[in-house]
Amino acid sequence: MSGHSVPTPEVPLPVEPIDRLVEPIVRFLRIESASGVVILLATVAALVLANSPASEIFALFWQTPVGFSFGTFELHHPLKHWINDGLMVIFFFVVGLEVKRELVLGELQDFRVAALPLAAAVGGMVAPAALYLGAQWGEPGLSGWGIPMATDIAFVVGCLALLGPRVPSSLRIVLLSLAIADDVGAILVIAIGYSSDLHWSALGWGVFGLGLVILLQRLGVRSVPIYVLLGVESWFGFHESGIHSTIAGVLLGLLTPAKPLVSPKRFTQFSSQFGGFLHGEGWRDAHQRQAALQSVRRVAREATSPVERLEATLHPWVSFVIMPLFAFANAGVPLEPGAFTDSVATAVLIALCIGKPLGVLLLSWLAVRSGTARLPDGISWSILAAGGVLAGIGFTMSLFIAELALSDRLLVAAKVGILTGSALCAVLGLTLLFWLTAEQAGTKTEPHSV
Repeated sequence: MSGHSVPTPEVPLPVEPIDRLVEPIVRFLRIESASGVVILLATVAALVLANSPASEIFALFWQTPVGFSFGTFELHHPLKHWINDGLMVIFFFVVGLEVKRELVLGELQDFRVAALPLAAAVGGMVAPAALYLGAQWGEPGLSGWGIPMATDIAFVVGCLALLGPRVPSSLRIVLLSLAIADDVGAILVIAIGYSSDLHWSALGWGVFGLGLVILLQRLGVRSVPIYVLLGVESWFGFHESGIHSTIAGVLLGLLTPAKPLVSPKRFTQFSSQFGGFLHGEGWRDAHQRQAALQSVRRVAREATSPVERLEATLHPWVSFVIMPLFAFANAGVPLEPGAFTDSVATAVLIALCIGKPLGVLLLSWLAVRSGTARLPDGISWSILAAGGVLAGIGFTMSLFIAELALSDRLLVAAKVGILTGSALCAVLGLTLLFWLTAEQAGTKTEPHSV
C-alpha cells in the first residue's frame, strides 16, 4: 500500500447554518466506538427502567399490539415482535452484505488469509455450545445452547477503538473476520435449531421472491424500490413459514451484487468525455445540460457496487437506531439475586468467559500447527488469547437467540448471564490487551536504553 494517499476532492458547496449544527453529529457517527456507546446507553436505560417503579409499564409497552387489517387479512403483533422480527431483518441484511463483501472483495476471499479467523470462529462457536450443553444437560434450559455462540461486532470494535493504535491491526482484522464468520454460524443455528414447523406454501412465496430478485438482476434491473418490494414479500413468506424471517435478510444480502456496473476504467473515460462537454457549447443548452448531469449522477452511483452503497447507507441506521432499539427492548431484565445464581445464567457466563477464548485459541493453534493457517505478523499467542476473551462479548446476537430459545424465568436468567458474561469479557479482554501491548512496547524499546 502506498504511503501517499490521494486527497478526496472537496464538494464546492457553500457552508449553511444547518451544516454547523449537523457537522458534530456526523463526526460522532464516524467514530467506530460510537455505536457501542449508544448501545451501552440503551442497555443501561433498559436495566434502570426494568428495575424501577415503572417496570410494569415498561414491560407492557413492548407488548403494545401493532399491525393492520386489509379485508379479511390481519397482521398484528406486539411492538417487541416488530423490532425483533421486522427491524432486525435490516440488521441481518447488513450482515449478509458484510459477508458478501468479505467473500468477494475482502479478507475472506483468500482461504490462506481467512483460515485463521475461520478456524477461530468455529472453535469460538463449538466450545461455548459444548460447555453450555454440558452444564445444562437434562435441565429445562438445554435449548439455549446457541446463546453463547456469537460475537457482538459493535462492542468488539468499540473496545479495540478504546486501545487505539497500540492494538495490532492484524488482530483487528482477525477479530472482525471472526465476528463475521460467527454471524454466519449464528444464522445457521437460528435456521436449523430455532425454526418452528414448516408451512411450505408460505416458504414457497419467500423463495419465489428470492428467485425474482435473481431473475431481475440477470435482466439488468437496477431499481431499488422494486427490490425493496420483493424483499418485503420474501420477508413475509419466511415470517409465515416457520423459518425465522431474519434468514430472508441474510439471503437478500448475499444475493446483492458486489461488483460495480461501471469499472474504474470506464469511469475515467466518462470523466474525460464530460470534461470536454463542459468546455463546449453543449453546456449552455438547458436540455443537454440536464441530460449530462443525469448521466453524471447515474455513472457516479454505479461506480460503486450495490453491496458497498447499501452498506454505507444502512450501516448508520443499523448501528445507531436498530441495534440500540433492540437493546432497549430486550436488555431490560429484573436483576433479582436469584437470577445470578440460576444454572442457566451460570452456564451462559461460563460458556462466554471460558468457552469462547478456549475455543478460539485451541482451533487457531490446530490450524497453525497443521499448516492450514499462519499466525499474522504482530500477533502472539497471548495477544490472540486476549482477543479471544474480547470475542466472548455476545450481547446482541446472544440476546436475539435467547428470545427464540427460552421464556419466562429461564429467559431472564439467560439475559443476566449474557449481560454479566459480556461485561466481564470486555473488562478482562481490555485489561489483558492493555497489559500485553504495553509489555510488548516495553520489550521493543528496551535495547535502546543505556
